[in-house]
Amino acid sequence: MRLSSLLIPTATFAGAAGLSLVVAGFAATALETNSEIVVRRTLDEAGFSWAEVVADGLRVELSGEAPDEAKRFAAISRVGAVVDAARIIDQMQVTPSEGIAPPRFSTEILRNDAGISIIGLIPAASDHAALLRKLGAIRGTPEVTDFVETADHPVPKGWSDAIDYALRALALLPRTKISVEAGAVSITAIADSPEAKEQLENQLNRMLPPTVHVSLDIAAPRPVISPFTLRYVLSEEGGRFDACSAESEESRARILRAAEDAQLRRQADCTIGLGVPSANWARAVEVGLDALQELGKGSITFSNGDVTLVAAQNTPQARFDHVVGELENALPQVFVLHAVLPEPEEQNPDIRPEFTATLSPEGQVQLRGRLSDNAQRRTVDSYAKARFGSDAVHLATRNAPDLPGVWPIRVLAALDALAQLERGSVTVTPDLVSVRGMSHVENASAEVARMLSDKLGEAEDYDLDITYEAPPEPEDQLMAPALCEAELAAIQRADKIAFEPGSATVAADSARVIDKIAKLLRQCGEIPLEIQGHTDSQGREEMNQNLSQARAQSVLNALRARRILTGSFVAKGYGESNPIATNDTEEGREANRRIEFRLIESELPQEETDGADGDTAAPDTDTEEPAADAATEAETEEDTDGQ
Repeated sequence: MRLSSLLIPTATFAGAAGLSLVVAGFAATALETNSEIVVRRTLDEAGFSWAEVVADGLRVELSGEAPDEAKRFAAISRVGAVVDAARIIDQMQVTPSEGIAPPRFSTEILRNDAGISIIGLIPAASDHAALLRKLGAIRGTPEVTDFVETADHPVPKGWSDAIDYALRALALLPRTKISVEAGAVSITAIADSPEAKEQLENQLNRMLPPTVHVSLDIAAPRPVISPFTLRYVLSEEGGRFDACSAESEESRARILRAAEDAQLRRQADCTIGLGVPSANWARAVEVGLDALQELGKGSITFSNGDVTLVAAQNTPQARFDHVVGELENALPQVFVLHAVLPEPEEQNPDIRPEFTATLSPEGQVQLRGRLSDNAQRRTVDSYAKARFGSDAVHLATRNAPDLPGVWPIRVLAALDALAQLERGSVTVTPDLVSVRGMSHVENASAEVARMLSDKLGEAEDYDLDITYEAPPEPEDQLMAPALCEAELAAIQRADKIAFEPGSATVAADSARVIDKIAKLLRQCGEIPLEIQGHTDSQGREEMNQNLSQARAQSVLNALRARRILTGSFVAKGYGESNPIATNDTEEGREANRRIEFRLIESELPQEETDGADGDTAAPDTDTEEPAADAATEAETEEDTDGQ
């Protein structure tokens, strides 16, 4: 009995202990699983998929390879927000660093009337001082402000080409901002006119190296149009603009739509510019063209605030009066209407005075017709000779004392209009100035209309029939760069450039050779050319290098003295590094002592380099492979020791 009484409590306690252990095990497992789930979800939501989680009781072990120390610390912080930080065991590794990344080299250059400022980070090897010297050498630069820092890292590929291109572009642009990176240049600039903008864009694209990408943003201010002129003529063949001006794109669109409603038959455009006399310019033109359409035929001219409506002859008086009255009421303020209904022509044309000036394609001018007196004849003759040349004017006029008082003004205005043409004629009558001819300027009709409106004044009528022809190509076309090299080679094979012994002075006997080269280069234009100096291997290497550089520079100076444009030329000495023959014989050393002219292929326009390469791939610009046909060699006559 006593044994039984002891066994029961002992068994009870043992069973309770076992049950506690089981419950504790399940509780610990549940805690570990829950911790892993919560921590894993937190890391995934934060984007730390590289981290691994293992829960061991209350401990939460983090492992895995973090991309960097910052990501590792961020992962610990995220986990610490959901579990006690004391429970976290950090076993994460950090990906080894690949070293300090090189800096991003870039610079920004600003140029305006106050000078040039440059700011940025450039490689130390790119020669900071030389860069500032080049900036200071740009013509018209009063001051260079330097905010450039340098870093001792390798020069990135494309940096040298980009900075050289930026400096050449800076010399062309007096108001610009140029941003430079390795292999890329961004240019923001202001041009004086749309024509200057197009010319600058073409020039910048031509001199662009193939290793550099350029972004151009050149703005051209709108022209000032004075007087602000529009002239529209409506005839049996339909309508046409002799001149059209607008202050905005919206205004131009409204004017062209109104012209289409008024039987516009030719493709037309309006010049957008400054100087509009009223914000209601487009509205005034719209009602004016509506009035002209209602008349049927005639012309309407807007010159600033003056509006001249000229009806066709034989227009019914009642219709004319009705249209004029409606137009006067419809025109916005500022605009003043002058309406003209021409009288029927006189039956006898012989008594109608007329003055005619004719310009031939050769530039000869014939003046015929009526002028008031001898004083007016002398005035017209002198004015014409001033405009066209004293040897080009032939005067054959007659005096007619009963001419209108404004006759001299109309004649001189007609001569000004004729001067805008390549060939043509002008006719002056008491009620009309007619201009016929051809011009090489696309907007010549608009310019002549603007000029006649300004000179003849209000209520005066004129008629224009000016055609455009593209200017002929100049006869003296520049040589292709490759042809220039070939011709230079031919000159130097026939004769040689010589130097004084042991110096960089061009020998007096070689002046004739330099003259021939200069004459040829005038036909080549501004081609990118490197003048190379070479020596034999006699003497010290450093001395030969300096001598070759000095001799190349002497040739460049000799060309400058002959007024050759050398802005795209570079003088460079190669010393004894590029022999073309053995230095063991006198003949070989003589061949190695030379001057070579080579095109800088990387600075040629892309189309020229493509044409030279044909279907082959462009060569690597970082290596120089002189082609046999491209080399232009000038062997120099020197003393036998090469110095």
